[in-house]
Amino acid sequence: MKKQSNTKNRLKFTSVIFDFDYTLADSSTGEVECVNYSLRAMNLPPAANHNIHTMIGVSLPETFRRLTQDPNASRSDEFVQLFIRRADEVMLDYIVLFDSVKPTIKTLMDRGLTLGIVSIKYRRRIEAFLQREDLTNVFKIIVGGEDVPVHKPDPTGLLMAIDRLGSTSSRCVYVGDSVVDAETARRVSVPFIAVLSGVTRKDAFRDFAPLAIIDNLHSLPNFLLK
Repeated sequence: MKKQSNTKNRLKFTSVIFDFDYTLADSSTGEVECVNYSLRAMNLPPAANHNIHTMIGVSLPETFRRLTQDPNASRSDEFVQLFIRRADEVMLDYIVLFDSVKPTIKTLMDRGLTLGIVSIKYRRRIEAFLQREDLTNVFKIIVGGEDVPVHKPDPTGLLMAIDRLGSTSSRCVYVGDSVVDAETARRVSVPFIAVLSGVTRKDAFRDFAPLAIIDNLHSLPNFLLK
């Protein structure tokens, strides 16, 4: 235990906080199913898969507004309730953990870093997935969509996680796949690492000055622990 503590004290960062969708896991098949189930139930035309993929990480009301081009999102509450109902039925079966995750988090934990998750995905859904993947005790804090009054890029969830980890903004790094994640980190001056495992292109992160842009999480320990 003493050796781990000394190692941790030499690290620039003490905690790593991850986004969930497209950062730790791929939920895109389930997202497509739940979005189009909801739209069909509302007698609205289905959305193209690619358009739904670009909405992953965006709040459900905003997803509805963009996909339907409804400037007032007048039926967004109905959409949200339908989406949640369908997701409760099928989403867990569709989520796939990225191959890079387990070896990466083992390396980070072995070096004494504490880990957390901040996502708009419901915490209960993330917890059920982590239990399925035998990762229940890996993440010290999980902040999900039901835990905050406003979703990303509002930084409330990220600040909550930092506080519960007993860390500070300068000693944490946030890892995510989207400009929403990058903007969330920027609003509270949390160092950000972009991972290209989603649908966001590398050049989209240029204005956010991330610490690094990596292809997948396999590269994360090499950057954080060098």
